[in-house]
Amino acid sequence: MASKNINITLKVWRQKNAKAKGSMETYKLDNVSTDSSFLEMMDQLNEKLIEEEKDPVAFDHDCREGICGMCSMYINGRPHGPDKLITTCQLHMRSFNDNDTIYVEPWRSVAFPVIKDLVVDRSAFDRIQQAGGFISVGTSGNTVDANAIPVPKDDADAAFDNATCIGCGACVAACKNGSAMLFVSAKISQFALLPQGRVEAKRRAQNMVAQMDAEGFGNCTNTGACEAECPKGITLESIARMNREYLHAKISHEK
Repeated sequence: MASKNINITLKVWRQKNAKAKGSMETYKLDNVSTDSSFLEMMDQLNEKLIEEEKDPVAFDHDCREGICGMCSMYINGRPHGPDKLITTCQLHMRSFNDNDTIYVEPWRSVAFPVIKDLVVDRSAFDRIQQAGGFISVGTSGNTVDANAIPVPKDDADAAFDNATCIGCGACVAACKNGSAMLFVSAKISQFALLPQGRVEAKRRAQNMVAQMDAEGFGNCTNTGACEAECPKGITLESIARMNREYLHAKISHEK
């Protein structure tokens, strides 16, 4: 598709700090290349605002390769925008038309408080992972060959698929309840499917679910919005696995 320039109207959430009352601000942006990424377009907007001696829009970003999960933006009512299986930094302006109006907002969740503009505090995810603890792997002596412990290919593939979760928070943003079940289940599944993760499996499931609840995330009602918006394609099967892990841990503890 040949590159062209388009003119757009941006309605961006602006919020000075966590305690301030935010609102949508309108900006006109001309000559945006359809070859540019969404974040490059945001850079273009900020250059314009700085030239006008205005405060640039604060937003998270890092790798710009769809790996880090930092670029958390709610675009036209969808996490990461209209395309599937991508992050915001992988979204290109060719997905929009000339004279489009684009709404850009931060993640909306009690557990993800707004820091400034489009930047939210996602440290709740870090605390959930920390609650999961460690795995018991011997590291003394000679290095163990990677193939020394046989793992069924289907289990290895599923563990890898869950390990691709980048913790972006799109699942939480998409959920009407602000649930973090898809994220937590992915982090539990990547260990639960492997023999190395079985030693602490019961403790891991209980601790991570307890921390998720303590952080204020909502309950899962299996609407599937999280799966539909996950940039890495993690499915509801992981949530089912987490529920089994948690139930097994609770029953074993009560015996």
